[in-house]
Parts: sequence; C-alpha cells; structure tokens
Amino acid sequence: MERGLLWLPLLAIFFGLAWSGWNEYQKVEGYRLWAQEFENAKYDVLSVLGVQAQQITFGTPRRQGLIERQTFSLDDIAEIRLLVNAQSVDLANLPNKGKAFIEFLGKDQATSYRVPFTNIELAAKWTDYLQKKL
Repeated sequence: MERGLLWLPLLAIFFGLAWSGWNEYQKVEGYRLWAQEFENAKYDVLSVLGVQAQQITFGTPRRQGLIERQTFSLDDIAEIRLLVNAQSVDLANLPNKGKAFIEFLGKDQATSYRVPFTNIELAAKWTDYLQKKL
C-alpha cells in the first residue's frame, strides 16, 4: 500500500507531462498549417509571425489556433527596431539576456506593433530581414 502511494505522484506527473506535450503538439501543428500561406514564418512560444510580400501577420499560438491576430502592411511602417527590456539595441551589439521584441513604428507615429521573441539572436535576425524588406 505504501509503495502504491509513493508511485501515485509519479503517475500524476507522467499524465501532466503527457497532456502538456499533446497541448504543445496541437499548437505546433496549427502553426504548421497556418504558415503554409506565407513566404517566411516563425513559431515561438510567445508569438507567431508570417511575411507574405509586404504584409506582416502575427499573433499568439494556442491549441485552438492563432489568437490576437493582427495584420499590417510594411508600406505603413516608418521604422523597425529591436527592443530588449524596452530599450532599443544595436543589432551588432546584442545583450545576452532580456525580453526581446521587434517593434514596428507606423508612419503616423500613433501606430505601433510589438512582436515578442524568446531568443534575442533570432529576433535580431528577423529585425535585419524585415528592415531589408522595408
């Protein structure tokens, strides 16, 4: 009886991990289907980003699909910059830690979009790529 009680928490952890894996698989599979319509796309736990010609689409991946989806044109954007911990950084001098965002500033100065990234280096590569498209 005591051994059974000792194994019960391990069994609960196993089922929790299995559910978590299935949940993440559903998100990635939804992203895979969504990304087929774009010429370039990225998946991140925090956000997805897709580029088709001059259109940028981003949102938050969930098991049910993409939520908080936003689309805008690069023609309406004046500047693209990389932010780490809410500070603009130089792409040649990247910090090691921090919360990374790509910020799109509109030509009207009132519009701004922020796309979160978990990896600063990946965010820098995407910033460089998008600045070249701009």
